[in-house]
Amino acid sequence: MSETRDEPRADRTSTDPIAEGARARAQGRPKDACPYPADSPERAAWLEAYDGTPAGRAPDLPMEGG
Repeated sequence: MSETRDEPRADRTSTDPIAEGARARAQGRPKDACPYPADSPERAAWLEAYDGTPAGRAPDLPMEGG
């Protein structure tokens, strides 16, 4: 069955915090634009996507002797 013009498409809007966080950064929105409450799993996912790295990952160290 094909999609008609009146049917919503899943990729038009997203309630996925990961997709929203990545999109917010790509659009130049500030990090504090996160709509999710503090200490919620959704906020953690949004911020991870915004930063592009998992929250539990340590930052990369500078290369030595380069």
